[in-house]
Amino acid sequence: MRALMYGLAMAWMAAWGLLAAEAPPAGEAEKVAAVKPLIAVYDLEGKLAEGGPSQASLLDLDATRPLTLFDVTRSLGRALTDAAVKAVVLDADGAEFDLSQIQEIRRHLLALREAGKDVWLYSEHLTNGIALLGSAANHFTLMREADCAFNGIYAESMYYKGLLDKLGVQADVIHIGDFKSYGEMFYRTGPSDYARQQEETLINSIFEQIVDAVASGRKLAPDKVRALIDDGGLTATGVVAAGLADEVLHRSGFVQKLRETYGKEAKFDRAYQLPDLDGPEISGLMDVFHLMFDKSDSAKPKKDYVAVVALDGDISDESVAPVRAQILKLSKDERAKALVLRVNSPGGSALASEVLWEALDEWKQSARPLVVSMGGVAASGGYYVASPADRIFAEAGTITGSIGVVGMKFVVAGAMEKLGITTHATQRGKSAGSLSMSRGYSKDEAETVRKSMAVVYETFKQRVTAGRGKALKGELEPLAGGRVYSGKDALAIGLVDEIGGLREAIIHAKQASKLSKLEVKLLPEPKSPLEGLFAKPDKDTTEIIRAGSTPAAGLRLRRLLASTGVLEALPESARAGVARLAKRIEAFNNTPILLLGPELDLRW
Repeated sequence: MRALMYGLAMAWMAAWGLLAAEAPPAGEAEKVAAVKPLIAVYDLEGKLAEGGPSQASLLDLDATRPLTLFDVTRSLGRALTDAAVKAVVLDADGAEFDLSQIQEIRRHLLALREAGKDVWLYSEHLTNGIALLGSAANHFTLMREADCAFNGIYAESMYYKGLLDKLGVQADVIHIGDFKSYGEMFYRTGPSDYARQQEETLINSIFEQIVDAVASGRKLAPDKVRALIDDGGLTATGVVAAGLADEVLHRSGFVQKLRETYGKEAKFDRAYQLPDLDGPEISGLMDVFHLMFDKSDSAKPKKDYVAVVALDGDISDESVAPVRAQILKLSKDERAKALVLRVNSPGGSALASEVLWEALDEWKQSARPLVVSMGGVAASGGYYVASPADRIFAEAGTITGSIGVVGMKFVVAGAMEKLGITTHATQRGKSAGSLSMSRGYSKDEAETVRKSMAVVYETFKQRVTAGRGKALKGELEPLAGGRVYSGKDALAIGLVDEIGGLREAIIHAKQASKLSKLEVKLLPEPKSPLEGLFAKPDKDTTEIIRAGSTPAAGLRLRRLLASTGVLEALPESARAGVARLAKRIEAFNNTPILLLGPELDLRW
């Protein structure tokens, strides 16, 4: 076990550039032993950003820098190898992490446990995510009157046909792939048999992952965990009695126990190895001027490094342009020895996916490692851009695959008619009006679009086949057709190479570079919205003609619904769904062919 932990610690230190050049001098071990106990405290609230600067506007002058998954995992990795750190304490109430982020953090906690360090977790709400984290802790404490909602998974898909009918909008949809279910929400009132089948398979895989992880962490039988989930009436004391948690205490009692355990000399560090999230202090006009003209981030790296670049959210011209520019810039930087692309995207524009793929292909021409780390979802276009990687890491709960194509346009003639608007068209060229939103596709136009989609589908499969090679288990077509997989199931068929997160991807990138000393940089460096507003324009001349980044104008569907008062009457999940609907209408207004995976409101 000691040999195993030594190897794990060395790998972890190497991943974050912490490996010392020499052994500590004689007597150093005694000094370390005399250091006051250090307890790293993580108060995790809200969302964990994947990386990159925040989008800024004059209406959003927040100076707070976002906390990223990169920040948290690096901090936990350093806690593992820091002899002064005796324990970590987590308060994850209010955290809005996706399953993949929970799974990665949980793996860090288990490594800390294996290294002989304590892991404490306090919560006032027992959710699925808290239960997963708690199963990795050796001190899992609930508030005496904690809300207990450890009750399984509820996945809800929203269908907008009725809404669109009321608005006078029609969705004209074409699918390539029987399981390519994206778009059904716009022209059906419920799922097709294909969509229902793959949703059941996906949810079952994720549910079993939660059950197995909690059961193994708490040393319970899986059947007992399933019975507790189905109970529906769990209380905090009942959770402890069942073995899901260790004890119930009020928060003050929990803090007192921490102090008694580690003594008066212990230091509780709430910012252990984390960046300053408060951002620049703005107390006057001079501070604004200083921020505007600050040149501190213009220096070129002086040491070799692994670059981590994140693609987060829908794939569009707007979202891809900065990621592409960053990758091409890295291609020209001899200090960048390996690239880890963090993909957390359901896909989007087929054209934009190809634009980003081409930049990644240029990086690969430099013969430097390209590693992909998949987040909560890396499906359709998200998988398209992941396919050229030398190695793909995914969490067991990552949603991936969806290799297929969907084409659609929204016909708004009915909506315009309700508003008293009529149209008259003059056309030269048989297909000149095929993208008009005033009418649906003609039979010939639909066939033309289908042929174009078939070409995109073949290109998609070629990209996957070329990238995955012999890793694929069998022919690609039976694995494609829009089929969606969990990361665990994707591993079994060769769509991913290994179950792991950002940490494992970085370790592999460093090993593949065959260099012992490499720093790790998240690029572009995360900034607060205020810093992003005053960020200096990129003057890099890598591309003479740059990829476009102008967002689509859209139809302002949310404003239309808000004016009727309907939007405010909807629950939060429905309002979020309408927001996604508006974005999709904008996306399809910009391009008729998309690589998008299915959307699930997954409450786990």
